[in-house]
Order: sequence, then structure tokens, then C-alpha cells
Amino acid sequence: MPVAANVRALRFLYLTVILDVLAFGIVVPVLPSLVVTFLHGDTVRASNMWGLFGSAYAAAQFLCSPILGSLSDRFGRRPVILLALIGLGVDYLVMAAAPTLGWLWFGRITSGICGATYTTAGAYIADVTPVEKRASAFGMIGAAWGLGFVLGPALGGALGAHDPRLPFWVAGALTAANAVYGYFALPESLPLDRREPFAWKRANPLGSLRLLRSNATLVGLAAVQICYQLAHQVLPAVYVLYVGHRYGWTASRTGITLAIVGITSSVVQGAIIRPVVRTFGERNSAIIGLSCAALSSVFYGIAASPLWFMLGIPFGSLAGLYNPSAQALMSARVSPEAQGQLQGALGSLSGIAGMVGPTLFGASFAYAISPGMPSTAAGTPFYIAGAIQLLGLLGVLAFTRGTTLGHAQHTAA
Repeated sequence: MPVAANVRALRFLYLTVILDVLAFGIVVPVLPSLVVTFLHGDTVRASNMWGLFGSAYAAAQFLCSPILGSLSDRFGRRPVILLALIGLGVDYLVMAAAPTLGWLWFGRITSGICGATYTTAGAYIADVTPVEKRASAFGMIGAAWGLGFVLGPALGGALGAHDPRLPFWVAGALTAANAVYGYFALPESLPLDRREPFAWKRANPLGSLRLLRSNATLVGLAAVQICYQLAHQVLPAVYVLYVGHRYGWTASRTGITLAIVGITSSVVQGAIIRPVVRTFGERNSAIIGLSCAALSSVFYGIAASPLWFMLGIPFGSLAGLYNPSAQALMSARVSPEAQGQLQGALGSLSGIAGMVGPTLFGASFAYAISPGMPSTAAGTPFYIAGAIQLLGLLGVLAFTRGTTLGHAQHTAA
């Protein structure tokens, strides 16, 4: 693909991610509250149930990420991305009309299947960017994610104040528009001569993980990735319920604070990652990111007032330095033909963490707010997340000692 076409393709991909996350962000402030409504206002039961919802979502993603990654290696990135967008649009409409909790279960599982397309987006970036620029490109995907998350939660909170189901209808319409736009604007990134036959041994969740055993540093980074993704699950698992319980925030207030998270994340991903990686390298950038992640978890857990909670947000945003840096280090260690398989394997790692994390953090939060527990115990899920992030930080220090991008390029060659 010519350089100019690469630039146009990446611009479209970033816009697609913005629209996709905008639709996702719209439902974030209201979906946990909808579960509480179905359970007649019982927050303790809803915390456990919401954790199980997250685990079901992640299980679907775990099973489907490597399949979609391998299908994109066989048939190209474009059809996989477009079909997933169509599926997500239909899914939002199903949840908008859900008459029972069972329909919400179906919706979350479908979201997990179709949301696995982020692995294909990662492979698309690897197709059209040179090794030394991938950290920046992956970072721009994070920035696009953050931009979509700026407006999404704030809009969802405002819409949910009128009708808790209205955000789902709007999200479905946005996703459908995104799919139509992609049909006309998204070019294929994977040439026919670089495609691989589909094989179930690579497409099954455990089979895709075999690729990570091909390099000693990949094995170590995979272990760190599990820690990072597991700890990261604390926010989607308990954020909305936590701030509602501890600070009495409404859906509208929660949406606004999530928008602030999106703004700070966009600044980090779009403006800070590139100079930080250029100055300190991928390894040190990953170390900085995980250190900030652990600090943010401590802030969230001890925050007795909303002000202290908000002070943790900048540290949480700087945690975004980790993932693009780690992806660049890992991407440089596999061949161009296996980039889709690598992204599928990373999606599977995320799925493993996602199957454990929501239930772990949801259950710990439900226990922490149960009758007889002190109010300060509500931060327990964040303390657990901070300990896991610290373990991941130690893993980066141990497994990537002496690693540079130049070494990564040499290994891949």
C-alpha cells in the first residue's frame, strides 16, 4: 500500500475507533445501573451480577479474538472489521429493548464476540506501519479511544437521565453509521501474497498462545500483560457502582468524570507517548506506565472524597504508556505474516484476565460494602488491582532487562 494510502487508511481507522468508542462510552454510565434496576435496587447483588456480566463478555472475547485474528490473516482485515461493526450495532439495539436480565446477558456476550475486532485493528496497524513507528501508531489508537470516551460517557449520562435505555438506541445508530462509512472508506491492508491459510490450531484460544512461546521476552511480556489486563478490569467492573455508593454520584456526574478520563487519556496517547518513547525507549515507557497505574489504584482506593479520587485520574491516564510500548516490543518479535495471530493472542490474554477480573473485583466490592464493613473498605478492589500492577512492574524489570527496540528488530529479522 503506498505511503499516502497508508496515511488515509490510518486516519480512517482512528476515526472508526473514535465512533466505536463513542457508542461504547454512551452506555457505560447506565448499563450497571440498569442491572441494579432489574435486581430491584440491591447494589450488593448487582455488584456480583455485574462482575459475572464482565466475565461472560471476556469469555466471549477470549474465544473469538484468535478466531477473528486468524480469519483476518486469511481473508483480510477489512471484512472482519466491517462484520464486527454490524454485529455491534445490532447488539446495542437488542440491549435497548431488553425486557429481562437474560436479554442483557445475551447482549453482553454478543458485545464480547464483536468487540474482539480490536485485535484486527491492531493487525491492520502492523500491516501499514514500519516496526520503529508502531508504538506511536498503537498510541494513536489509544488516543482515538480516549477521544471517543470524552463525549461518550458525558452524552450517555445526559441521555440516561431522561431514559436509561435511550443511550443504547443512540449507540446502535452510531455503530450502524460507522459500518456504512467503513464500507466505503476502509481499504484492505493485507496483500494476497501475505495471507495465511486458516488453521484451527492457531485460531483456538490456546493455540494462538503458542506464538508467545517463540521468544523468551515474549513469554515474559505475556505474563506482564496478564497482570496489566487483570488489574485494568477493576474500572469497568466497579467504577460506576463504586462512585455511586461512596460519593452518591448520579449517571450524569459519572459520565462527566469518565469524559475527563477520556480527555486525559487522549492527551497521553496522542501527545505524550511519542516523545516519551523516543526519549526513554519502549521498555522504560512500559515501566513508567505500570508505575503510574499502581499509583492511580492507590489514589482511587484511599480517596475519602471526590477530590482525592479525581487526583488519581492523571496517574491512571499515564498508565496508558504501558500498552503501546509493550505491543511494539512484542510486535517487533514476530514476522509480518503473524501479526494477526499475535494480536489474537494478545486478545486471548485480555480475555483470560477479563474472565477472572470482573468476578474478582465485583465480588470483593460486594463484600466490602456488605453490612458491618467500614466505609473505608469500599476501596478494596483498587488495593487488589494496585498489588497486581506492582507484580507486573516487577515482571517488566525482570523480563526485559537489556531490551531495546533495535534488539527487537534484530530478533524479528
